[in-house]
Amino acid sequence: MVLRKDFLWGGATAANQFEGAWNVDGKGASVSDMCTNGTHERAKRITPVLEEGTLYPSHEAIDFYHHYKEDIALFGEMGFKTFRLSIAWTRIFPTGMEEEPNEAGLKFYDDVFDECKKYGIEPLVTISHYEMPYALVEKYNGWESRECIESFERYYKTIFARYQDKVKYWLTFNEINIGTMGGMGAVFSLGTIKGYNGPVPGAPAVPQVMYQALHHQFIASAKAVIYAHTHYPQFKMGNMIAFSTVYPYSCNPDDVLEAQSKMQINSWFCSDVQVRGEYPFVVKITAKER
Repeated sequence: MVLRKDFLWGGATAANQFEGAWNVDGKGASVSDMCTNGTHERAKRITPVLEEGTLYPSHEAIDFYHHYKEDIALFGEMGFKTFRLSIAWTRIFPTGMEEEPNEAGLKFYDDVFDECKKYGIEPLVTISHYEMPYALVEKYNGWESRECIESFERYYKTIFARYQDKVKYWLTFNEINIGTMGGMGAVFSLGTIKGYNGPVPGAPAVPQVMYQALHHQFIASAKAVIYAHTHYPQFKMGNMIAFSTVYPYSCNPDDVLEAQSKMQINSWFCSDVQVRGEYPFVVKITAKER
């Protein structure tokens, strides 16, 4: 197979998974920074207060923050045409509630994008990738509160203005549909875990809270897309779905319908909203049943 010269071949990362330097140069704590490691026998946990002697993987990770030049050089050596990365919200607004951004955080991504340019690598940037400011969790229970939309607006307007000449391709939320999937979605995507202390899979996943929070994310995403198209017509905006195929247990019609329902809610629902701009009828029916 021969790829077109303009095909964007590359790799993907997330700030909370590889940057490290979790509290360096003014960065605030994100939800991921409060998550411990796990093993095949023990699930990861969320701790509202950091525990001494406990491993929090995001705190160090691979320390891209201090090694981005050599890492991007390796991407160039591999022939990357694009590099998908996310901006850590808490590097720019440590609590999500500041009026002015953290300049040290903004400069870091300036340097990263400049380094990508040296190797002809096109950045593909996720605005929010599982790194909601933990302060917004403590104050608002994350995206359950509509107040978070205003904080997100301040954030994306800041990075759009700063990187308008360096970044063309943007995603609003990573795997936004994870918000429909219980514990993990409540923790990393929605941040609806105020006061929670325990394993990630056991995080509270009340349907009314989950879908209200997801609705607020839809609004925030739509506002970001509209703002980008209005002020920066050169931007290409997209959404990212963690698509999961579900197969029926048997050919029994009940199993087939259950598999269809899971697919509709967990995978198609968020795609329909972001592409068509409205809730599909299956969600209105299924949400009531739940």
